[in-house]
Amino acid sequence: MEVKPIRKPDATKVRANLPDDSAERHRLGWDVARSWLDGLTGGGLNIGYEAVDRHVVHGHGNREAIRWIGKNGTVRSFSYANLKEATDRFASLLEKLGHTKGVHVFTLLGRTPELYITALGTLKAGGMFCPLYSAFGPEPVRARMEIGAANVLVTTAADYAKKVQPWRAEIPSLRHVILVDLPPPDISETLDFAKACADVSGDFKIVRTKPDDMALLHFTSGTTGKPKGAMHVHEAVVAHNATGRLVLDLQPDDVFWCTADPGWVTGTSYGIIAPLTNGVTMIVDEAEFDAERWYATLAREKVSVWYTAPTAIRLLMKAGDDLARRHDLSRLRFMASVGEPLNAEAVIWSARVFGKPFHDNWWQTETGGIMIANTAAMDVKPGSMGKPLPGVEAAIVDTSCDHIVPIEAPMKVGHLALKAGWPSMFRGYLHEDARYAACFRDGWYLTGDLAMRDEDGYFWFVGRADDVIKSAGHLIGPFEVESALMEHPAVAEAAVIGLPDERAGEIVKAYVTLKQGQEPSEALRKELLGHARKRLGAAIAPRQIEIRTDLPRTRSGKIMRRLLKARELGLPEGDLSTLEQAA
Repeated sequence: MEVKPIRKPDATKVRANLPDDSAERHRLGWDVARSWLDGLTGGGLNIGYEAVDRHVVHGHGNREAIRWIGKNGTVRSFSYANLKEATDRFASLLEKLGHTKGVHVFTLLGRTPELYITALGTLKAGGMFCPLYSAFGPEPVRARMEIGAANVLVTTAADYAKKVQPWRAEIPSLRHVILVDLPPPDISETLDFAKACADVSGDFKIVRTKPDDMALLHFTSGTTGKPKGAMHVHEAVVAHNATGRLVLDLQPDDVFWCTADPGWVTGTSYGIIAPLTNGVTMIVDEAEFDAERWYATLAREKVSVWYTAPTAIRLLMKAGDDLARRHDLSRLRFMASVGEPLNAEAVIWSARVFGKPFHDNWWQTETGGIMIANTAAMDVKPGSMGKPLPGVEAAIVDTSCDHIVPIEAPMKVGHLALKAGWPSMFRGYLHEDARYAACFRDGWYLTGDLAMRDEDGYFWFVGRADDVIKSAGHLIGPFEVESALMEHPAVAEAAVIGLPDERAGEIVKAYVTLKQGQEPSEALRKELLGHARKRLGAAIAPRQIEIRTDLPRTRSGKIMRRLLKARELGLPEGDLSTLEQAA
């Protein structure tokens, strides 16, 4: 399939925050981005202040900050003034309990208002906030709380009783557990969130934090060992605010929906900080994915900017075009995707069904914020992750020598590297200094991804360095093969791995799931093999294809290729704490 660029919108109809103009992109560096924030009076920088209080100070306290939708349809609305009082109360509670600057506050919650209040209140109090995904079992919760030396946990009575209470005494750092619902009679060593917050002041003087003070801790799963805790500082808010403005094109009257759970970095960076620092109204839906509910929410809440994940987009594709067309989505003006590369087929589908494409972008837990993106004013090349943002220096490099060597030739595969020093760059892996140092060389952060850059400056994802398949002298990126398979009308999703082969070194094996109405058969499997060979050539196409009902993925939606390979070869499966299901 020939993929043509999707042209940028007519400039007379749409004025983007970031024009696709080289001079303007060059002007908008991090110093300009810092000027968009207030900072604390007398010096300092605090994410909580920039996200909430400064809007009240500037007379926008009545503007709606959060519109929360419960699983049962209940709606609660928080203005910026409401949010200021609620977060001040939580910060005051931490102070009353004797917790000072640097306190480590963890949450184990679904997408409830208390999660957002805890996050922002902790930051105001000068603490470090760490969200845990609510579906984690006892062992992942315990491992992360031990590594992070948790002082305070905010959770539900059920999760506390099942996942924490049995071993609470074995984490001496954990001083207080605060429950957002009423505890059963046999739980006495906890506090009631609502009552405790009602008994303290709703006017808190924000702790004076410096840009380099610790603010956020996000865990990433390890391939073989324990999870890594990536540390971020208050200066990260400079990047969160700027990328919300420049990449997601947030404007004051927008209604914004980031579907990611704050248990993952996207749900914190772009489900809390970026929208609130930009002063927009953000939607929070407590319920999990359901195609009908999502479309109804987009229409009913008049969402104008939507940020979601490739897995969700592919599930919407699987649900069919007619479902989308039954809803009025005319308020949608910008849609973006993140989490893993977005296949060209999904971009083309969205342009056809919604009248506009999803704009893919690239970043990692370690980068803290978006680094490379298809912005609103750019032509979109389906399958590309876009161009580096103002202030971000990205390069394709060769790491095989003592010093990294830039690769200037277009469409040559190399390691994706970023010049160190952007505001949201992680400042370490907690308790793992050597592991952190190994990520940098010659002043560059080595992302672990392989990519290419074309003659127009667009970057193209090839695969994780440890996922790339070496077959008969060819370097094969799983994403390229998966994208080709997804072009077949029967295929919903695909995952590709390399298997050892005596002659070729490795051969390509693909796993696919089918769209609704498609039935697995040997004839279809052979048809897919033929489709792949015609599309990719015999050297790159998979030698084997297995049709499955599902694929193993993380709870944030990423397909776990390493798990497919480990199970295929009988290897250790590594850290499975983020596994969504035993596929």
